Amino acid sequence: MCPSRNSARTVALVAQVGQIYIDGKHQPMFKSIRQLWAPKEERPPAAIPAGERVYAIGDIHGRLDLLAALIKAIEDDNHDRGDARTTIILLGDLVDRGPHSAAVLQAVRIWQERRDIRLICGNHEEMFLRSFEDLNVFRSFLLFGGLETVLSYQVDHRAFELADLQEAQAMMAAAVPCEDIEFIRGFEDYVVIGDYLFVHAGIRPGKPLEEQSVEVMRWIREPFLSHAGYHEHVVVHGHTIAEAPEIGHNRIGIDTGAYMTGRLTALGLEGEQRWLIETDQQIQAITATTREV
Repeated sequence: MCPSRNSARTVALVAQVGQIYIDGKHQPMFKSIRQLWAPKEERPPAAIPAGERVYAIGDIHGRLDLLAALIKAIEDDNHDRGDARTTIILLGDLVDRGPHSAAVLQAVRIWQERRDIRLICGNHEEMFLRSFEDLNVFRSFLLFGGLETVLSYQVDHRAFELADLQEAQAMMAAAVPCEDIEFIRGFEDYVVIGDYLFVHAGIRPGKPLEEQSVEVMRWIREPFLSHAGYHEHVVVHGHTIAEAPEIGHNRIGIDTGAYMTGRLTALGLEGEQRWLIETDQQIQAITATTREV
């Protein structure tokens, strides 16, 4: 197993956060689309620098089928819009919950060979990396959807499910290649392009970007989600599932629960333009549609 380069954090915090999810005491993952009221202050529309185009993709969670459909749709859309310096940003949580986490990581690496792709570390990637070293984190990781991630590698499913915690951890360490661990370790905490900040979960309102903690950027919900004021940037994020993309004056949320809804969402940005590309899982096929917002 590859040695860790992550800074150690308290296990108690991770376990506590995990227990909040497990007990169902956290705010509901599915919620109605909230009204995002504009503050009294007015600002010019957020923009991407001239000559650039950006696509941000929400939480994939092991859904290789949806990612493949979205990749094709993005490539077609990018071609149709003409020449630009194009950047693809994945907002984190590529792994867990869905059935094909290992294949998703491989597909992204292949795509990265021909596209400028920037990858943000989500809370699920954080838990995955830390679970190799700490049994308490490993336990929470499995309950968060990490079981599906481990089983997407070459492990004996029956033996893994019958193993005790230490044995299961050792099986995971033997099955996950170092190249995948190193790939995830290279993910970024956030990306800034023009007037947009791309981050997994959000930020602490009222704090400048340089004072934001990694913990907040990967885990926060409130008070970020309900904050009505402007931030330094328009924040594009995933992490919190909504029935449809949430487009506000200060944030854009594009986690539409791909692993259970079949809807994987990408946000396109160019100049002051915004558009969405969304997959739709039918009984026999996955389609993708584009709409301006």
